[in-house]
Amino acid sequence: MQEGKDTVRALVRIGYDGRVTKIFRGSRAKERFDNEVRVLKHLETRGCNFVPKLIEHDPAELRMVTTNCGARVEHLNEARQKELFAELEQYGVRHEDPYLRNITYRVSDGRFCIIDFEFATLLDDGGHVSLKPDP
Repeated sequence: MQEGKDTVRALVRIGYDGRVTKIFRGSRAKERFDNEVRVLKHLETRGCNFVPKLIEHDPAELRMVTTNCGARVEHLNEARQKELFAELEQYGVRHEDPYLRNITYRVSDGRFCIIDFEFATLLDDGGHVSLKPDP
């Protein structure tokens, strides 16, 4: 298994089978886990094809497994980044962390994808408050 990210907030590993395992930890881990699972389920029901698909999740372990959306992008102009995150909003989700680190490139179909939805907001969920920490 290849380590993708090891931070205070999450441990992300990419399996040899291509599946991505993310274990939430740190501040508000349970809320961030619940939010990302909810957002990924929402995007799947809306037919969004440029985000990871949720394969499994375990609330007791704060662990989820998703499909892999390709390799991280090193360079992408700011206008194209804004287009990608605006496209996501057409599916009812505001990312809340719209930076290059959350964009990948999927070679199989030449598609830029968006990952990491723990701080995302469902736009049609009027009572939801963003989990994004203050800068």
